[in-house]
Amino acid sequence: MEAIFQLLFSELELSTNASERNCRDVAERLAKEVSRICFESKRIQASGEVESWSIALARHRLKQCLHYYELGSRRGRIELHSTLSAVIYRYISPAQVQSSYQARLTLIEDFLQGFYMEALNAFRREAQLPPTYRPKTLLELSEYMAFTERYGKRRIPLPGHRSQQLIILRAQTFSQQQPLETLVDIERAAEGTTQESDHAWGAASMQQVREQMVAQEPEPAEDTLRSKVIAELIAYLEERKQNDCADYFTLRLQDLPASEIESILGLTPRQRDYLQQRFKYHLIRFALSHRWELVHQWLEADLERNLGLTPHQWETFQAQIEPQQVKLLELKQKRLSDSAIAQSLGCSVTQVQKQWFKLLEQAWSIRNCVVSGASRSGDE
Repeated sequence: MEAIFQLLFSELELSTNASERNCRDVAERLAKEVSRICFESKRIQASGEVESWSIALARHRLKQCLHYYELGSRRGRIELHSTLSAVIYRYISPAQVQSSYQARLTLIEDFLQGFYMEALNAFRREAQLPPTYRPKTLLELSEYMAFTERYGKRRIPLPGHRSQQLIILRAQTFSQQQPLETLVDIERAAEGTTQESDHAWGAASMQQVREQMVAQEPEPAEDTLRSKVIAELIAYLEERKQNDCADYFTLRLQDLPASEIESILGLTPRQRDYLQQRFKYHLIRFALSHRWELVHQWLEADLERNLGLTPHQWETFQAQIEPQQVKLLELKQKRLSDSAIAQSLGCSVTQVQKQWFKLLEQAWSIRNCVVSGASRSGDE
């Protein structure tokens, strides 16, 4: 443990502006956590490589902590919130309620506020800190945010040799406990109306909800767009009865290895590969057809930015497309509707959409340097 502590302490001193005492306290807590995990894990004890596991776990904890430290207080909170929101999005809406996108986001906000407090209490308990402890420095906040992410992703064993992430189990329980009136109450709270005092939420509770909503810092545009892309892609998959693709996407967002995804979904490597290909097909349809404007805006590859192409790539792109496609591109840049473009080009709306899909696909390939063999030869 002493060697692990020294490794963590020296790295924290080197990589942060925190005081020596602050680095020492955080390093001690991380070292104790690593030591406890290695001692309690039968798999690690049986491996005969406890020291290697200890070093690997310590470096992993350190990497997570420094990641949030480098993001800073504000962006770190946004990153954590976005990560956890993506994990629970599919599980937070009550099955008996056809909730709107905004209503679901409001429920997610409500759930996560409670989960953050649960994680803080778990952190105090596991780090043997007093009940009044709260992170005060940026390093302590980073330590807590990294712990919260790990805490939410802990796998809880279930009957039938299955397991599930703790935060998903909490989200499912939260959704099941929501009365039908709660959706209306939360929306009324956001609007600031409290006409019926005998509802489940009294005026005081309403006021607390409104204050929390107002107190939340606005997300940067790119974070809002990312969350919207994730939410709409999941909704797109669910609408098309591709729930297994939505599950796969949710797990991919967590950077889980293929073997763990196979274990969670109960798939063989071949089945997982087939599911991945099916998800890729729907992802392309979503990105290049269904919601191409939203996706390209998020990628900073919209029409105002020449579909994300460099000047040289833009010239290459325009040289490759046919005259009618050039006209289609010009009309799209003028923000005309598909029906107006179809009338101008003398074709059907379906043909316009198919041609536009091909154009976006071609631009996508060029942007990612996956051009045709002839183009590569010419560039060389």
